[in-house]
Amino acid sequence: MRNVPKPTVHPLFSELCGRLRTRPLVMGILNVTPDSFSDGGLWLDPDAALRHALDMADAGADIVDVGGESTRPGAPGVALDEELRRVLPVLLALRRERPNLPLSIDTQKAEVAARAVEAGACLVNDVSALRADPGMLAALASGNAGACLMHRLEAPKDAAWSPNEPGRYGERGVTAVVAGFLSERMAACAAAGVGPERLWLDPGLGFGKSVADNLRLLRELPGLAALGRPLLVGPSRKSFIGAVGGGLPVEERLPGTLAACAVALWQGAAALRVHDVREAAQAARMVQAIRTA
Repeated sequence: MRNVPKPTVHPLFSELCGRLRTRPLVMGILNVTPDSFSDGGLWLDPDAALRHALDMADAGADIVDVGGESTRPGAPGVALDEELRRVLPVLLALRRERPNLPLSIDTQKAEVAARAVEAGACLVNDVSALRADPGMLAALASGNAGACLMHRLEAPKDAAWSPNEPGRYGERGVTAVVAGFLSERMAACAAAGVGPERLWLDPGLGFGKSVADNLRLLRELPGLAALGRPLLVGPSRKSFIGAVGGGLPVEERLPGTLAACAVALWQGAAALRVHDVREAAQAARMVQAIRTA
C-alpha cells in the first residue's frame, strides 16, 4: 500500500481557519468538572454533557471546548486518570453524534491532549501556552492538531481573582508583556516543529490580570492582533466584569460579557470563548454586519 503523507494541519482545524476569513467564530465552553467557577458540576454526567454540547452547536458554536480540570483561581490540579475519565467519553460521544463538529481539548497535560486528539479533537487549548507539561510541544509536533497559546502569570492554584489582583506589569504595561510572551511561545513552537499556521493566541483575560489590566487588554487588542495569528478572547462571566458592574454575581454578568465580546471583535479578536453561545453568536453577527456595512 502506498504511504499517504500526513496532512500538515488537521482538516477540521484548517476548516475553522478558513471560516475566519469571512467571519468571527464562537467557541462553546463545556466544563466537565465539579468546580469550575461558573458551571462546575452541571455537566459531569456524560449524557448531560453531550446534550449541552449539541445544544451549543445548534445555537451557533463553531467549536466546542471540552475541559476536565478547572483553571479558576485557587483550583487544585486533577490527576491524569481522572481528567481522562472526565473528557474522553464526552469527546467520543460527540464525535459519533457530530463527526464534522470541530472539538477542542482544554488541557495542560500532553497525554490528555494526545488521547483527546485521537478521540476527535482538532485543537489543544492550553492555558499554560504548552509550558506546564514538558512533553506537550513534542506531542503537538508529532500530530497535526492546532494549538491555542494563552498568557498567564502563574498556575491557577496560585492565582487571584481579578478584583484582588494588584497588577504586576510595570512600566511596559500588560499589553506589551503579553505580546512579548506570546511571541516567545510562537518561536518555541516553531523550533519544535509546530508552525504558525497551527497556532491561535489568547491574551488570558482574568489570568493574573487586575480589573484595569483586563480592560486595557481589550482596548489594546490591535497590538496583539499584529502578531499575525487569530486571537481567541474569553471574557465570559469573568470576575472583572462583575467588578465593573459593582460586584455582580456570575449569573448576572451576561450583558457585560456581551459588551466585552463586541469590543473584542471590533478590536481584532477572531474568536470568542463563551458559555452563552446563542447570545454571543448574535452579538458576533451584529458586529460583523456593522463592520462590513
